[in-house]
Amino acid sequence: MKERTKLLLIVLIFVGCYYIPWGNTTIRQSGLEAFMMLQEYAREHVLTCLIPAFFIAGAIAVFVSQASVLKYFGATAKKILSYSVASVSGALMYFATLTEVPILQGLIGAGMGKGPALSLLLAGPALSLPNMLVIGGVMGVKKTAAFSGIIVILSTIAGMSYGWIAG
Repeated sequence: MKERTKLLLIVLIFVGCYYIPWGNTTIRQSGLEAFMMLQEYAREHVLTCLIPAFFIAGAIAVFVSQASVLKYFGATAKKILSYSVASVSGALMYFATLTEVPILQGLIGAGMGKGPALSLLLAGPALSLPNMLVIGGVMGVKKTAAFSGIIVILSTIAGMSYGWIAG
């Protein structure tokens, strides 16, 4: 980002803050609520999901051998096996999509293809244990199994499509 752009952004933020009518109780309460939501997000999401995801990504980088990642997710792996294993592996993820990104960076750094990574990224949140428990409680076991199968199939197709397009 250029220096002029940074300066312009700082000036715009300053002018915006200067002219906000903080004397208005609705505006004041809205600003307070925004900071309270930010605090709640930091406490509940960052500390319980993002920090552990960074530790898991570090553990993957240290303990998972590059040979095993390449065997299942590399360029020479059988495509259908690679993408379906990546999709099913999403069930092992307890995280939301954004907290999977550090884990995927560790796997991609170890040699995982971007297509299988997309399959894992798409299937992870949908197949996580909390989601499966809620869906199972609402829809029953048969529909939950069908939902899981559809998620695996669709994330596999999406990953294979991306792998084919991205090359």
